[in-house]
Amino acid sequence: MPTLLNLIGIANAASGMAVHDDCKLKFLELKTKRAFRFIVFKIEEKQIIVEKLGEPAESYEDFCTHLPADECRYAVYDFDFLTKESVPKSRIFFIAWCPDTSKVRSKMIYASSKDRFKRELDGIQIELQATDPTEMGLDVFKSRAN
Repeated sequence: MPTLLNLIGIANAASGMAVHDDCKLKFLELKTKRAFRFIVFKIEEKQIIVEKLGEPAESYEDFCTHLPADECRYAVYDFDFLTKESVPKSRIFFIAWCPDTSKVRSKMIYASSKDRFKRELDGIQIELQATDPTEMGLDVFKSRAN
């Protein structure tokens, strides 16, 4: 069983997590060309990589199926909505997905790497942290987008 000091050491080391260039390139394509509806990222071998690219026609429900029930992930989602004046708009959400059932070590690594990773993705408009699907439901997206 790891001690608290070991876990803190692991989390501190993780905050220097490398970000694969593909993460920034694909995010830029989502932001400027709207080439993707969403991107799911994972930490693998001490770097953040792209795990899944969602095609523009994919739905919010499709996006949710790519977030594992017991593992942490980061994701960005390009959310389209209508303003009160019926003007179409979109907002780019950053989601830190850390289910309660994920391993403590994984939660600490994702938590300690999040801010640095978010800074690499220039253009994030809204951040959500979710531990279960209800914390990132469409109703949450809609209320945060306005």
